[in-house]
Amino acid sequence: MRVALSSALIFSGIAAAQAAPAQDPSGTWLTGDGRAKIRIDRCGPAGTEICGKVVWLKVPTTEAGAPRTDIKNPDPKKRSRPVLGLTLIDGLKADDGKFSGEIYNVEEGKIYQVSLERESGAELSVSGCLLKVLCGSQTWTRVPDVNQQAAVATPDQAKTATRSIAKPAPKAE
Repeated sequence: MRVALSSALIFSGIAAAQAAPAQDPSGTWLTGDGRAKIRIDRCGPAGTEICGKVVWLKVPTTEAGAPRTDIKNPDPKKRSRPVLGLTLIDGLKADDGKFSGEIYNVEEGKIYQVSLERESGAELSVSGCLLKVLCGSQTWTRVPDVNQQAAVATPDQAKTATRSIAKPAPKAE
């Protein structure tokens, strides 16, 4: 009996020590500051990696009404790219219960080492470091998967669309 119990404890310890598989973070996530929604999907060979792109911005246009662009990018040729639709996460690989790799920060034009780990069905922990010294983390919240912001409307277009929807149909006599 004593040998059987010892064996069971040893085997349970070995099983607990093995890394749990990374939970799939696929879905649409609202960033910690609420300024963007990122759609995360499987990508890469046989769908073993994780990629993510911007699908919604709280403020999608500049004060002049133009779509926001990647103006802080260190490569001048990329500064005119629209932020909406921009891939920020590319090729993260499963690593000890999470996905690890690099994330691009549009607001700073910098690339950080990042790890994504599901905290629950509704929360994703995003932890990143620059030069392995400057580190931070935030929790992203899962939001419904819908066509978030397929086209960016200017304020004038939005007003026109609202007016046309609000008009009642003429009565037939």
